[in-house]
Amino acid sequence: MASGKLKILLLVGGYSSEREVSKMSSISIYKALIELGYDVDLMDPAYGKNQPTESDLYFKKDYSHNEISNKNILNVLSSEALKKYDLIFIGLHGGAGEDGKVQSILDLAGKKYTGSGVLSSALAMDKYLSKLVLIQNGVPTPDWVYIADVKSAEKAFAEVKGKFGFPCVIKPNDGGSTVGLTICKNEDEFIRNVEFAFKYSPAVLVEEFIPGKELTVGILEDKSLPVLEIVPNSGFYDYEAKYESGNTQYLVPAPINDNVAVKIREAALLAFNSLCCEDYARIDFRLNEKGEFYCLEVNTLPGMTSHSLVPKMAKHIGISFNELIDKIVLSALND
Repeated sequence: MASGKLKILLLVGGYSSEREVSKMSSISIYKALIELGYDVDLMDPAYGKNQPTESDLYFKKDYSHNEISNKNILNVLSSEALKKYDLIFIGLHGGAGEDGKVQSILDLAGKKYTGSGVLSSALAMDKYLSKLVLIQNGVPTPDWVYIADVKSAEKAFAEVKGKFGFPCVIKPNDGGSTVGLTICKNEDEFIRNVEFAFKYSPAVLVEEFIPGKELTVGILEDKSLPVLEIVPNSGFYDYEAKYESGNTQYLVPAPINDNVAVKIREAALLAFNSLCCEDYARIDFRLNEKGEFYCLEVNTLPGMTSHSLVPKMAKHIGISFNELIDKIVLSALND
């Protein structure tokens, strides 16, 4: 149980495409921190110094909000107000919350914060660079084609067709929560899907589609949690299946071969350490019918909503949501 004297600032919202997801996570984190006895304040970096006047306002949907800028984040995170906090709990997802920018400001301010540091956050957010690190360290990942500019889509099309063909997965290189992601089923959809992904990122990754099971492994206190299988009834674990429909099954432990499960958990921990992650993370995989698994990505600030996966894995081994949040806090304080 936490000491009521410890002051925590919870960062919520932000200005990435995952702004609303962050709010869903943060309201759960906020309630847990309060119940644990911490002294908690809220801050939405997107608003700069013009913060909401009541705690409930931080969690309201505001898709129309357009007064968001890097200047706001710099103003509020470099202010004297941060000095009174013992810890910054980062409830942000995607963009500047998860790619190392916020972490770099907090490092310069000398503040402790939850999650991974600047370098690991930046590497994990950049899917292309993280793949290079994972391959170098022996973690298998699907084959891919990197598109640095939308004008290169035609050239990339020929490369995709020659390397692994269709279907394939097209996604923003530095996004999350499947925002901007599509499964491209045929050649006719390719250019359109690439252009769609470019709306959310300055670069796009086209990845070999691995048919099979959707699996994930949480990392907590430098240990892997049980493998969880995601079974969306729609067949595709998209944004709606994650956060809105509730029409997805979560099987933990995943009904897979025990030896394969052990190897996937080892690969998850290896991926976590290869990218120098800290505190907690979630590592996503695909498992084909041959028992071959492939690491899709490393999430350094995984979701903490009612649908989220790390809390489900933790619960299976007897760790309640509040205990999970407390462990993350204590791990960050000890970094």
